[in-house]
Amino acid sequence: MKDLHIDGIWADASGGTSSDVLNPATGQVIETVAEAGREEVDAAAHAARRAFDEGPWRRTTAGERGALLRKVADLLVRDREELASIESLDTGKTLGEGRIDIDDVTNVFRYYADLADKDAGRLVDAGSATVVSRIVHEPVGVCALIAPWNYPLLQMSWKVAPALAAGNTVVLKPSEVTPLTTIKLVALLEEAGAPPGVVNLLLGDGRVGAAMVEHPAVDLVSFTGGYATGEKIMTAAAQGVRRVALELGGKNPNVVFADADYETALDYALMAAFVHSGQVCSAGARLIVQDGIHDRFVADLAARADRIRVGDPLEPATETGSLVSAQHRAKVEGYIQGAIEAGATLRAGGKRPEGPQYKNGFFLRPTVFSECTRDMAIVREEVFGPVVTVERFSEEADAIALANDTEYGLAGAVWTSDASRAQRVAGALRHGTVWINDYHPYLPQAEWGGFGKSGIGRELGPSGLAEYQESKHIYQNIDPVPQHWFKG
Repeated sequence: MKDLHIDGIWADASGGTSSDVLNPATGQVIETVAEAGREEVDAAAHAARRAFDEGPWRRTTAGERGALLRKVADLLVRDREELASIESLDTGKTLGEGRIDIDDVTNVFRYYADLADKDAGRLVDAGSATVVSRIVHEPVGVCALIAPWNYPLLQMSWKVAPALAAGNTVVLKPSEVTPLTTIKLVALLEEAGAPPGVVNLLLGDGRVGAAMVEHPAVDLVSFTGGYATGEKIMTAAAQGVRRVALELGGKNPNVVFADADYETALDYALMAAFVHSGQVCSAGARLIVQDGIHDRFVADLAARADRIRVGDPLEPATETGSLVSAQHRAKVEGYIQGAIEAGATLRAGGKRPEGPQYKNGFFLRPTVFSECTRDMAIVREEVFGPVVTVERFSEEADAIALANDTEYGLAGAVWTSDASRAQRVAGALRHGTVWINDYHPYLPQAEWGGFGKSGIGRELGPSGLAEYQESKHIYQNIDPVPQHWFKG
C-alpha cells in the first residue's frame, strides 16, 4: 500500500497502519490505504521545507509553473472517465455529478495556469524622480492543505492550483473517508513534472491533520470542513503566527418571492437542496417562501421530492445517490427526529428507501419539512444531508431578516421577476455568494468564501491566489546623496 507520497517517493506508513475506503452505496470495501503517523507528517513537512528553501522549484518562473498546471489540466481531460468513476464510487454521488466535478477541477487548473504569470506587481509613486518603489508578490512557503469528503478532488484543486501557481510547496491531506481521487491527482502532478518534495501526500484521520497544523515547518494552513475543527486550527496556528484560510460551511437561504417564475424556482429549489444528497456546503437547505405561494410551493416541492429516484450512483437513471457513511446518515436522521419532536411538519421523506438494493448502502430519502421556526436546530444548524426546511415571509424586509438570521454566511439566492428588488435583496444579504434566479454555479475566476462562521479568506479568483502570496515592498534610491543625519 504505497499510498503516501513524500519527497517524490511513494511509500507505505512506517507503522503499517491502514484503513478501508468504502463504497457508500454498497457498504463494500473499495480499497485499503495506508495511514500516516507523526513520522510521516514530519518527513513530508521537512521535504516540503527543503523543496521550498533549497530545491529548483524556488527558481522556476511563473510561466513554468503555469505550464505545469496546464499539463495537469490536460491529464485530467485524458483521465476524466476514470476519475469521475472513482469519485462516484468514493462519495456516493452520481456518475454525472462526478463528471461535472472533474470538468470543474480541470477549469480550476487552467484558470490558475493562465493567472500564474499575469501578476507582475505594481509600481508605487514615491514622490521622487530618483526612487523606484514597487510591490512584488512572493510565495508564503510550505502550505498544509486539508480537504473535505463531499467534493474531494474539487475542493483540493481550489487549494493546490493557486498554491503551486504562487510558487509554494504543499502537503496534502484528503478526508480519510474519500482519499482516492487525491491519490490520483498527486500521481498526475508527478507525471506533469512536479519536482520531488513540491507535492507531498498524507492520508489519515484528524490526528494527521492536527499534526500537520502544529508542525513548525508549515507556514500556512488551508482547511475546508466543520466549524469546530476550524476553531481548533486557528488556535493551533496562533502558535508561531501561521496564516490560515478556512471555509467552514453554511446554512444557506433560498428566498422565493411570489412574483418569481414558479416552475423554475421550484425546480431549482429541489436541485439546491438535494444535489449530492444535500452534502454540499452551499446547499439551499433553508427555503424561505412568500405567503402568496407558500402552501402551493410546499405541496409541489414535497410531491417532486417524493419522485426523486434514489439509487446506485453508477446507474444512468439515478438522480441522487447515498450519503457518505453510516455514521453521517445516523447524524442526519437525528436531526430529522429532532425536527419532528420540535413540531416541524414532515412533508416528504424522512426515512430510508425500501428494497434489497438499498440494504447495505447509506441511503436516505429526500426530506421536506414545513412549519419550521428559527428556534429549531434543523433550521439553525448545518445538517449536511438531503433535508430542506421551509419558512414563510410576508414582506421584503421579513425575507432579508430571516435570510440573515444565521451565524453562517456562505451563500444564498433570491428568486423574483423584479430586477430592482433582486438587487436590493442581494445587496442586503450577508453572504459571500448571492445568486439571483439561479443556484449553485461558481466560477473559477470569482471569489468563493463566507461571512461569519462560514470562515475567513477566499478561494478562487485573484484573491484565491493572493491567499498563497506575501507582498513585499522594494524601495530603490537610484541616486542617493549624503543627508548628514549626524554631525559626529
